[in-house]
Amino acid sequence: MKRVHVVVTGRVQGVCFRYWTRQKALALGLSGWVRNRQDGSVEAEFCGADRPVNEMLRLCRKGPDAALVQQARINILLEPAENTGFSILATR
Repeated sequence: MKRVHVVVTGRVQGVCFRYWTRQKALALGLSGWVRNRQDGSVEAEFCGADRPVNEMLRLCRKGPDAALVQQARINILLEPAENTGFSILATR
């Protein structure tokens, strides 16, 4: 299992990035969460097998059609999350 945290910057709010992320993550069989941040970025955490997590990170570097991703900062977390499913959380 692999667990990563990503912060995506650019035009990523107001373009359905969170809903797109949830849809893609569930399709890949990942658990985790996504939320907007007050600074205009979007952050997410993904947990799952290496290949699906890596694919999700690749997708986040592009985002949905209306997004304009400038950067995706990725941190690998040491311990897998114990949660299941994929949630959209309130803005932090």
